[in-house]
Amino acid sequence: MKQYPLCFVFFLISALLHGQQIVYKDVAPIFRSKCSPCHRPEQSGPFPLITYEDISKRASFIKDVIQRGYMPPWKADNHYVSFSNDRSLTEKEKSLIIEWIDNKTPAGTEKVNESIAEPIIPGTSYFRKPDLILKAADSFHLQGDNIERYIIFKIPFDLKDSFNVEAIEFYCNNKKLIHHANYAIHPVLDHAIDIEHTDKLINLTEDDRHKFDQYQSYRKTISYYGGWIPGTSYESYPKNFGWVLPRRGVILLTVHFAPSAADETTMVGINLFFKKTTVERKVKVVSFGSGGIGEGQIDPIFYIKANKEQKFTLEVTNPQEDQSLLYVWPHMHLIGKEYKAYAVTPAGDTIRLVHIPRWDFRWQEIYRFKKLVKIPKGTVMSRLFHARMRLQRECAKLAG
Repeated sequence: MKQYPLCFVFFLISALLHGQQIVYKDVAPIFRSKCSPCHRPEQSGPFPLITYEDISKRASFIKDVIQRGYMPPWKADNHYVSFSNDRSLTEKEKSLIIEWIDNKTPAGTEKVNESIAEPIIPGTSYFRKPDLILKAADSFHLQGDNIERYIIFKIPFDLKDSFNVEAIEFYCNNKKLIHHANYAIHPVLDHAIDIEHTDKLINLTEDDRHKFDQYQSYRKTISYYGGWIPGTSYESYPKNFGWVLPRRGVILLTVHFAPSAADETTMVGINLFFKKTTVERKVKVVSFGSGGIGEGQIDPIFYIKANKEQKFTLEVTNPQEDQSLLYVWPHMHLIGKEYKAYAVTPAGDTIRLVHIPRWDFRWQEIYRFKKLVKIPKGTVMSRLFHARMRLQRECAKLAG
């Protein structure tokens, strides 16, 4: 019998064993945590990646997008800041999936319970069903005429009590139609103010904009402000953090519908998740840049000539109190190229917040810090954003 070097025999046996060991149960948790949150019913993914059948029949495609770094989408620079909701694949995870695919996606003998890691719940990316879903009165029919539309939906609510909010997310059963959405939750505790018999929606694109005046009595105070942009998931808060949903009020949900070539129908609303613990630290959203704090301080003025690139900066000082950041949510439009945010404390320390070196409008995640980031009073919050006007248009706005 011919003798082979021991090292060769050992390498051959270990490789065979390694190939035999990688079966579906070894890669299923990766797909569940990094792919299924988007690739599930009523979410942004174009097809589900939940079961073995879903994944194995697209194996070659999955290998291709993983090797090219196209999927799963994660645009933040992890060397600048590492976030708790990082959905990018580690090199070990990539190797495991690719080797499993190269071995023709063996299912293995052990049956995998597809609901072990996290249940797949239609209509939400959160881990449980909403406690309350507040939807528009009717489905919205979008005409297939390639026209952008801005629609304000009025969603009134009258509950038995107020509730402490643990998490919130935008609901839509056809998100491919949505460019972005913003919602403001207004308490209307005065029963003399009618929240029902005003228009259910206003078409800001084609209607008389003076119709919005009928909503002014709802807008005296605001409990919370949030939104959705492509790539975004939900907002959630630690145990003693949150905000209070008033017993009675109105949600004004503004939806920017992208142009569509075919008639489409969609339902929009808000998913709310409640907690029994008290809210000791109230969460609020602070918007910087275009349409927010410091809009007039953007340098240079927000103007981009056709076929030109332009870099902008914004510096805003935190003047009143120490704050703690839960997450950061950068937002730019289609012409964005790069985004960076950091803070400089009064002591001269730099606090890194987020860096997105290659901006992609389709993936604008809420980046969650691993622990609270303290922003002392007097800290200068800085944002640098870079855009390029590729179309023959004279000017554009970006939201910082």
